[in-house]
Parts: sequence; C-alpha cells; structure tokens
Amino acid sequence: MKAITVADFGAQPQLSDMPKPTPGQGQLLVKLAAAGVNPYDWKVIDGIMKGHVRHDFPLIPGQDGSGTIEAVGECVSAHQVGDKIYGQFFTTPLGHGSYAEYIVVPQEGALDTVPQNIALEDAAALPTAAMTANALVACTGLEAGPTVFIVGATGGVGSFAVQIAHSKGLHVIATASSANAEAMKKLGADDIIDHTQGDVAAQLRGRYPQGIDALLDLVSNAETFAALAAQVKPGGYALTTAFVADEKALEKQGIHGQNFELKANANALQIITQMVESGIIQLPALQKVPLAQAAEALSRSRSGKTKGKIVLVMEG
Repeated sequence: MKAITVADFGAQPQLSDMPKPTPGQGQLLVKLAAAGVNPYDWKVIDGIMKGHVRHDFPLIPGQDGSGTIEAVGECVSAHQVGDKIYGQFFTTPLGHGSYAEYIVVPQEGALDTVPQNIALEDAAALPTAAMTANALVACTGLEAGPTVFIVGATGGVGSFAVQIAHSKGLHVIATASSANAEAMKKLGADDIIDHTQGDVAAQLRGRYPQGIDALLDLVSNAETFAALAAQVKPGGYALTTAFVADEKALEKQGIHGQNFELKANANALQIITQMVESGIIQLPALQKVPLAQAAEALSRSRSGKTKGKIVLVMEG
C-alpha cells in the first residue's frame, strides 16, 4: 500500500510502499478514503511523544481518518465489513497512522458511522477538531448569554467551537482577518476582532472593558494568553490547547484555567455525528490534497495560518 512515512524523528515525510496490515483479534481493517491533518501529526514527527510512547519506524503519521471496513478480526461485534466509518484512529505503538491507504484499528476506539449528510472523504476533517471544540465549550458549562472569546477561530477547532458556542446561545467573539470575518459571522460569531490590526488583548479590552466570561485560545503564546486571561471575569474560564497556561497563577486570579487535552472516545464522536446530522455544526472550508503531497500539507499546518481543515485524499 502507499503511505506517508518518516525514517526517524524530524525526518522529511515521503511517499513509500508499505505492507498492507492484517487485522487481529478485535481489530478492523479500514480502506481509507481520506485522512485529516492535525498539528499533532507533525508534533509526533518532531518527537513530542518521544520517551513517553513506543514508536515504530518507518513511522506513518496521522490519527484522523474515514473509510470503509474491508475486513475484521475475530471477536468483532460493533462493526462489520462494508461499514463506512470515521474517527480518531489512534493506536500504540505510534507509527501506524492514517496517512496510508489502509489502517488497522481496535473496534473499541473513537469510531462511529459517517454522518448521513456528508461525503465519506469529508468526514476525515471532523474527529479531533470537532471533539476538541465540543469538549472545550462543554468544559465551561456556559449557556445562553455569557461572552466567550475564541482565539484562532478560523482554523479547524476554532470553526467548530464558534458553531457549538453559538448553538448554546453564547455571545461569540472570534478572531479573524477582514477577509474571513463574514465567513465567521455565518458560522455564528457575533463580533470579530481582527488579529491583523494590532494587539488582540488591547482590542478586546477596548471593546469589552467589563471583561469576558470565557477564553478559548487555540494559538496564542504564553504572554498573549496571560494578557487575554487577565480579562476573564472572576469565576470564568481560560482554556488553551497550546499548553501555555500558568494554571496556578490563574487559580490565584479566581479563574478556572486549564491546559486542555482531548480525551477522545466513541461516545464523544457520536455526539459530533448527531451535531452534524442535526445541522448544529457544518464542515469548515476544506483543502483537499492528494496523499502524495502530505509533506506540503504538514508545512501549511506548521505555519499556523491554515483556514478550515486540510484533508489528505487517497487516490484510486
């Protein structure tokens, strides 16, 4: 099978021929239609999990995907051959990921049937980004009225977070350039702060001197995050997926601060399926790229300026 591999930590991704995997007990063999690109993918290549989890080389990156079950191992009861599924195909040791034509995954993973109202390829954009967005909003427990500021709103997680927060009746402030402002408003943003027009924290303070109820920050460094978190009202929430929060300092400020990490499971993904089928969330803009161009796609993800989601599409 064709797959994207890296020979060692930090190596350049390349298209390779790899053995087609075989499902063992409790496992599914999935013929992938597409793989979603996430920052975690290039972080694994860089070695973020080195020393914590075993890695197999040559390493195939990728944790999000969608496809059709081609075969099942013994003792599989939750799925059957021919099912079209999507999910977070995370397995250990790392190195057997979704940037490939086939993947073997455990049946008890974060998997679900592809939502009926979207294409099989498009479903690969959902798992990590949508589950993270929903979990972030749910972590605040806020509904109907309070103000939430979403920083990094035009990316995959941010696009879903805007929609989910809007569906709960929150007043959503989103960062976006003028070119993307209208798209964010269509997703449910009530107000836009243009991050290209000066200091974001200063703009927020000028427009919301009374403070905000929650901060969901997907991109800021430690200094910017601290400046924004200082504007969260006592008892409010300041969450970051970039792991730049000083949680003890935020606690002293009377703020619920957290370096947020997704805990994915099948139930969490089933909620996303329901949200898509009911129209609560729509897919963000998709950039579909052939599998062979994965190295370029990962470079775009590294830049932090990706709009929507990048999806690697299998050929043939």
